[in-house]
Amino acid sequence: MSRYARQMILPEVGAEGQNRLARARVLVVGAGGLAAPVLPLLAGAGVGHLTIVDPDTVDLSNLHRQTLFTQGDCGRLKAEVAAERCRALNSKITVEARKQTLTPANAADLVAEADLVLDCADSYAASYTLSDTCLAQGKPLITASVLGLSGYVGGFCGGAPSLRAVFPDAPDSGASCATAGVLGPVVAMIGAMQAQMALGVILGLDPSPLGQMVQVDGRSCTSSGFRFDTAPEPDGHFPFVAPAQLTPDDLVVDLRSVDEAPEAIHPNARRLTVEALKTDPNKGKTLALCCATGLRAWRAAEELHPHWPGRIVLVAAATS
Repeated sequence: MSRYARQMILPEVGAEGQNRLARARVLVVGAGGLAAPVLPLLAGAGVGHLTIVDPDTVDLSNLHRQTLFTQGDCGRLKAEVAAERCRALNSKITVEARKQTLTPANAADLVAEADLVLDCADSYAASYTLSDTCLAQGKPLITASVLGLSGYVGGFCGGAPSLRAVFPDAPDSGASCATAGVLGPVVAMIGAMQAQMALGVILGLDPSPLGQMVQVDGRSCTSSGFRFDTAPEPDGHFPFVAPAQLTPDDLVVDLRSVDEAPEAIHPNARRLTVEALKTDPNKGKTLALCCATGLRAWRAAEELHPHWPGRIVLVAAATS
């Protein structure tokens, strides 16, 4: 126990808390900037089983914030390198690398294997897919997002309201780190807070991190927060689905132009505008709106909802 002596001396941890950490199974979706502090902190604390899900490879342009990697790792799979670093830090834990994309089709199985889920993917579709899945399974979710010089981290589901209870509407901005930029220390600050909230959930700290939102402003190096324990779940929402979950009876519409995506996201997809869909004769069908990130589809769904009595679902070309 000398490995964990400095944290076991804390009354919030002790031998019982350390055993809780050792028994915990944590799913981490995304092995990029947020995961850079999250993974070594969880591994170092003795979390017994870490599953890392990420399909991408290490890229030089991301190293300023994805500090778990080195230049020599460029081109290698993030999940595999991250798993190696965690095992090197703590050989007594189990670390599993899943070289796959999180989708609405596999989310339920991945979440079912875990006691706690950390959303480090920084993707609208991934965040809401994980929130919907964790809410249905009663699993706690710690999700975070960073852009530019600010971001947030919050504890959802597992007895607390879901992400949709706090953010029921489509995000205002479709910007990403690639288009709007991001500073590494801001990502590290929020990732460290995400790891602390995860440990708090496992250890059963009071007040619980679940139902807590923390917002970080990197420009002023300040943070603020609020609790949302009583936030009501929305009456309805537009769920994300995978292309493989669509049926031949669904009306599948790819909102991207041929220039954006020469090959449609689904073999049955049609290229229609939102205005054309308002008068489409197939309004009794399930309408599947497709785009790259899911944001354009979500905004289109909000506009079409008053005109479309059938079910509306969203499809994102890339989830995580």
